[in-house]
Amino acid sequence: LRATADKASKLESTVEVYRKKLQDLNDFRRQVKSLQETNMMYMHNTVSLEDELKKANAARAQLETYKRQVQELHSKLSEESKRADKVAFEMKRLEEKHEALVKEKERLIVQCDALKETNEELRYSQMQQDHLSQTGASRVKSHENLAAEILPVEYREMFIRLQHENKMLLLQQEGSENERITELQEQLEQKHWTVNELETEKRLNEERIGELQQQIEDLQKTLQEQGSKTEGSSNLKQKLAAHIEVHDELQKKEADLAELQPDVSQNPQKIGELEAALRKKDEDMKAMEERYKMYLEKARNVIKTLDPKLNPASAEIMLLRKQLTEKDKKIEALEAEFKLAKLRDYEEKLIVTAWYNKSLTLQKLGMEARLVGSSGACRDGPGRSFLAQQRHVTNTRRNLTVKVPGATSD
Repeated sequence: LRATADKASKLESTVEVYRKKLQDLNDFRRQVKSLQETNMMYMHNTVSLEDELKKANAARAQLETYKRQVQELHSKLSEESKRADKVAFEMKRLEEKHEALVKEKERLIVQCDALKETNEELRYSQMQQDHLSQTGASRVKSHENLAAEILPVEYREMFIRLQHENKMLLLQQEGSENERITELQEQLEQKHWTVNELETEKRLNEERIGELQQQIEDLQKTLQEQGSKTEGSSNLKQKLAAHIEVHDELQKKEADLAELQPDVSQNPQKIGELEAALRKKDEDMKAMEERYKMYLEKARNVIKTLDPKLNPASAEIMLLRKQLTEKDKKIEALEAEFKLAKLRDYEEKLIVTAWYNKSLTLQKLGMEARLVGSSGACRDGPGRSFLAQQRHVTNTRRNLTVKVPGATSD
């Protein structure tokens, strides 16, 4: 009885041990079930992340194609804008030429009308003069003799020669002025052309600068988004570390479960399935770790490329700004040269007009002096009138048979 009692107590103790092990086994099974649920949740998360990655890659490829199309359209737009500016400049120049031709035509019409009127007046005066010459030839001859006697021949020849020289100088001056005006007009058109080209280049560069600034803003936004993504990746890394810890705990629990299980397992098929699932989870976790490393490397590359310190776009913007300042300086220099050319032309015109007015005043003074001298020479007979003195001179000349030259009748 004592042996059976000892045996019964041993069996009771073993039953208690097995009961405790069975309870621990149930606890481990519940933990395994919860770990499987968390593992399934992680699998769903990885699948959703892979789908988002595929969508992001597709969107990135589409964005690259859009960027290429935008660059091509921008180049086409710049070419078309240059062509349009060139056509507009040519159109403006043709309109100015057309306006100048219309003004010249109107001036020629007015001049033609004036010439017609003067021709009619001259014809009428010639007819009237012929009529008067037929009625009073003697009176005309006496007046011509009187004018010829008043103005000497050498003075009149000198006056005619001076008039001819003045006309020749005026024609020569007009020819030189016309040549100078044509040269200045050509230079002005060339400068207008260069200014128009510089304005188009400036406008295109401003548009390019605006686009580059927009790209910089977009890159800054993407950089901020990448920062948030890196934060998300750090969260993912923490989740992966927690998942690895859970997996280690799961392996420990499985080892404990294998120790606690009896030799004859009741569910070997379930255990095999669980082990296969665990192996699969291990493989998935390794794949997730590799994928995470790949994503992290890509994120680092993107951050390096989007770093504004390493981005050459700022250097390109500074170069464009320098080019714009240089072109502005060139435009200001051309405007200053154009103003100087205008001032020189105006000074030349003022000098020419002053010289012409001075020559006219000198001619008038010379003619007045000559007329005063001739009138002083004729004041020999005091008490006589001017006509009496002239009659006396003509009578004495007729008595002396001195003939008046034929050039005086001209």
